[in-house]
Amino acid sequence: MASGWFGKSSEAPSRPPDVQVQIADREPNNFYLGSNNNTGPPRGASNIDTTHSKLHVSTASLFDVGIFKDTLGPSLGLHSGLAVIAWGAARYTGRVEAKDWLWPSGQVVNAWWSAVGRRLYQGLTLSQALNRLSWHERVVLTGVTLWGGRLFYRVASRSIKRGKDDPRYDEAKEEENFWLNSFFTTFIPEAFFQMLISLPFTAPFRHEGAVLMGYHPIVQMLAVGLFSAGFTLETLADYQLDQFKAEGGTGILKEGVWSIVRHPNYLGDAFVHLSFIVMLYGSDMLAPIELLGPVANYLFLRYYGGDAQKEKHQTRRYSQSNLDKYAELEKFRSEKNAFWPATKELGNKWLWTVLGAGALGVAIEQGLRTFH
Repeated sequence: MASGWFGKSSEAPSRPPDVQVQIADREPNNFYLGSNNNTGPPRGASNIDTTHSKLHVSTASLFDVGIFKDTLGPSLGLHSGLAVIAWGAARYTGRVEAKDWLWPSGQVVNAWWSAVGRRLYQGLTLSQALNRLSWHERVVLTGVTLWGGRLFYRVASRSIKRGKDDPRYDEAKEEENFWLNSFFTTFIPEAFFQMLISLPFTAPFRHEGAVLMGYHPIVQMLAVGLFSAGFTLETLADYQLDQFKAEGGTGILKEGVWSIVRHPNYLGDAFVHLSFIVMLYGSDMLAPIELLGPVANYLFLRYYGGDAQKEKHQTRRYSQSNLDKYAELEKFRSEKNAFWPATKELGNKWLWTVLGAGALGVAIEQGLRTFH
């Protein structure tokens, strides 16, 4: 039986009697795509050994009701409900940034509800709900909580300190019928994105017959390394930007991890979400539809919000009020990639600092697993 929050990984998690499952039914082909009572491969699939069937899912089973009924539907309902609340708060306060508060917190809430909250609702105690989780499930839940908790704190603290809405939204609010339109063009679409992005860390907890067990240690270490490097990159980027502003910096920050790419915080975020997919793959539990998680996150960061929205705002703002800073921004764009590092960055010490943090994260996770 797992002991405490981080139990021994060598043992399968103990299931309370009222939620007993067959641990042997962990085949990836049974994962989420059929009904919860399905103990064989999905319709149209053959009986292939699990080590050779990580991504083998028939076209028919991809559209089966399981994942839509058990994961996507409830997730969309949860995120849409939270979006309605956020929109109401934004409308009441006149601050669109309420949706930014919801972005990290909503995904953490969904992960915890999927992993623990549903079990409490079914009558389990908190201890029982936590003890039924395997080591790797706890690692995933801890990672989501760290990512979302840090981002929520940053967004909320900046918002409270500023005392008014994020300047990025000021111009948009001047449009006719903005608030009514924003519900359908901003708040609900972001709820849909959150549903997709949260797939890799909600779906694993919503199928009774599958447990993250980490069958491939090297892949698992890669997942932890990706998360650690991404989390470090995102945290350093925000910290260095805050320090730059606190010290009176008026130009474009080009030092530290900001010397790697123009938007290191978004690159770090992408690594974090990619790590959850790698974790699933290392447990032979990756269903193709779950790839929508990091893909949706990447598309949001690059084309819907994230760096696209930020650079559009910077261009408009600097070109109208600060031509020197606008010229510096244009020069920065010619020197550094927006998202993915150029090959010349292999000589950048900050890139190796981030990679070193990834290796340190692997060592820490391995140590915790060994001594607990």
